[in-house]
Amino acid sequence: MDIATVTRRAFAASLLGGCCLMLGACAGPSQSPTGIMNKQGESQILAALQASVEAWNRGDLKGHLAIYDPSVTVMTKNGPRPTIEAIETSFGHTYFVDGKPKQSLRMESVRVRALSEQSALVTGRFVLSGGTEAEQSGWFTLVWVHTAVGWRAVHDHTS
Repeated sequence: MDIATVTRRAFAASLLGGCCLMLGACAGPSQSPTGIMNKQGESQILAALQASVEAWNRGDLKGHLAIYDPSVTVMTKNGPRPTIEAIETSFGHTYFVDGKPKQSLRMESVRVRALSEQSALVTGRFVLSGGTEAEQSGWFTLVWVHTAVGWRAVHDHTS
């Protein structure tokens, strides 16, 4: 073999080896990406929502609102409403009579979408039924964050 052939083969082998190394590095491990909430976080959020529904149905409005972080805002047709106290006043006047809910609450089609290890977007449908009023339903979006006291909703947009 002449020197030119040896040089071309060595160059081709080096190029091929380098490409293989680069492709291997780009592929990375076949695991889920870091920074995504685990199944335990999702289960905790779903359990908190279920506890909230149960609190509503037994007439415990404060228990229902326990899913909210003190910094919560609720989007209304008049714009954002801050604080749990404002939500409690509004819900108390609109949905409760003598400390009892006018209708039973249930949630359907609830989905948890992880945004990071510490945050999630939850969507679903609420249904208020029973009592003397017509059934009411709508869709909601809750933004959740993991706090020192567990998962809490920091924003609620319900329509």
